[in-house]
Amino acid sequence: MASKKQSTFGWFQTPYGEDGTDGQISNKPSIKTKGRMKNSRTGRIMQLLTALQSRRGYAISELTEILGKSRRTVYRDLKELQGAGLPCRFDTRRHCYTLDLQSPLPTLALSKDEAFSLLLLLREANHNMGLPFPYPARLLSLKIENCLRREVRQYCDASFRFISINPAPKTRMDLLDKTFMQVLEAIQLKRVLAIHCYLPVEQRSVTTDLNPYHLVYSAHTWHAIGESSFHKAVHTFELNHITQLSPLDRYFVEDEKFDLREYFGYAWSLLREGQIHEVELRFCPRIAAEVAEVQWHQTQTASFEDDGSVVLKFRVDGLNEITWWILGYGDQVEVLAPKTLRQRIAQIASRIVDSQQR
Repeated sequence: MASKKQSTFGWFQTPYGEDGTDGQISNKPSIKTKGRMKNSRTGRIMQLLTALQSRRGYAISELTEILGKSRRTVYRDLKELQGAGLPCRFDTRRHCYTLDLQSPLPTLALSKDEAFSLLLLLREANHNMGLPFPYPARLLSLKIENCLRREVRQYCDASFRFISINPAPKTRMDLLDKTFMQVLEAIQLKRVLAIHCYLPVEQRSVTTDLNPYHLVYSAHTWHAIGESSFHKAVHTFELNHITQLSPLDRYFVEDEKFDLREYFGYAWSLLREGQIHEVELRFCPRIAAEVAEVQWHQTQTASFEDDGSVVLKFRVDGLNEITWWILGYGDQVEVLAPKTLRQRIAQIASRIVDSQQR
């Protein structure tokens, strides 16, 4: 069982103290980030949180070396963590920053299963969703951990030693945080936005006024759904395709008849195309069970054949989105219906072969 001063939650632990005395502690971690995240303030603080995860304590000289920043910048970041309500202090005996688990924090009356499920949910969301502002989300996890009863915290600590989550593909949120919050504020205030956005289906960029209704996370990224003056209808825009955004001094009244579930209808993912198709796919025995155990669409039905293959049937609006999903299974899937989808897959597959033989 883990002791009070050890944690393997896989998140972070964050100390702070106002004394700037350096300590001499070896075995400094090698922590690196890539791209813009490394130089951003959020990335720097998350790098600091990662460095302090072990709770062993770090001298200010070590933290400046790890972050590649001045002592003043590191002190400011540490002070921000303390301002967020974390029980951090400077250990005058060890001359390092550490987390003080003896600080008086309110205790959460959560059972072991409740605490474990909540922390696991936060870990899952962080790894497999593009959460806006991941720094506050991770602070929340730390606060929850430190407010748990000792035996519950130790139970979660021991459990997470044996659990890992393989991150799913997702859009980098450090590039979308501002856009996400601007759209969310406009939704709350019912304020019209002027946006310039690339439309991948039309393969062109347009400028339009948008009455934003809803934010949706799907297909590895965030989307804004709202009434578009360009389309003269409700449309879906990927946030990472919005290159310019400006709030206008105009406000809108949301259509009370708008229903998100109805808007998505039978689309495979997000985009309806205005025509319903009855799709039938046969998956070979090698992957039949694996495919059938996942509910891919609300209309899905499955029937296993005598040879071990499985036939999945869907009723979908449009074929573009499901086409790329089918291609991901290569020669392990056969399109039985409709004929137009079978021909489309064959044409794309032929072009793939041609491109690889050049």
